[in-house]
Amino acid sequence: MPLTDLTLAECLALRPALAEPADLDAFWERTLRAARAAGEAPRLTPVDTGLTQVTTYDVTVPGFAGEPVKGWLHLPAGTDGPLGCVVEFLGYGRGRGLPHEQVLWANAGYAHFLMDTRGQGWSTAGGDTPDTVSLNGDVPGFLTRGVDSPDNHYYRRVYTDAVRFTEAARSHPAVDPDRIVVTGHSQGGGIALAVAGLLPGLAGVMPDTPFLCDIRRGALIAGEPPYTEIAEYLSLHRDRVE
Repeated sequence: MPLTDLTLAECLALRPALAEPADLDAFWERTLRAARAAGEAPRLTPVDTGLTQVTTYDVTVPGFAGEPVKGWLHLPAGTDGPLGCVVEFLGYGRGRGLPHEQVLWANAGYAHFLMDTRGQGWSTAGGDTPDTVSLNGDVPGFLTRGVDSPDNHYYRRVYTDAVRFTEAARSHPAVDPDRIVVTGHSQGGGIALAVAGLLPGLAGVMPDTPFLCDIRRGALIAGEPPYTEIAEYLSLHRDRVE
């Protein structure tokens, strides 16, 4: 990504013109309703990490179409009351990692749900959630996977997973449902923003340098992946720009 494309003042003033499809709300209402109807209760299995101050669970949450999405739940050891909760989503290519790796939020006194991202996990440990949809003709990566149709697109499944994961956190007895924030870096920040738009009642959203924002502009100016996946796709499918 170019480092000097805009000045700081221009960045702060930037308001991209994003055309919202007329059926956007209906599309997501239908998608989430189907996922909620297909899903069973989340499953939590205690994990022995050897840590004494953090209690960890292996989490399986029914996500898009009820498909299992993996993650971790970290709690301060010995907690006895509903806690504020941080739900975290991961950057592009990252897996949920090993169960003892990301315990900062629990050590600070919060419940911490960490979601694995379906189909990913090549740059860190994890990658325990497969993307069950098999599609042909997309560029390696995820931005163009199923891009021919909103119903097929990869991030429809990921955003649904993330909403369902956050709802699982909200229903957990150790969590105060009125004190849940979502966060993430890069791709995780973009997912957090999507969840904040789809799930009312969150206490806050903390995106860190979010990816997946103003994707058209990103595809025009980026010199390195992941946005170049779109340029590579359109170099063959020039009729599919919109």
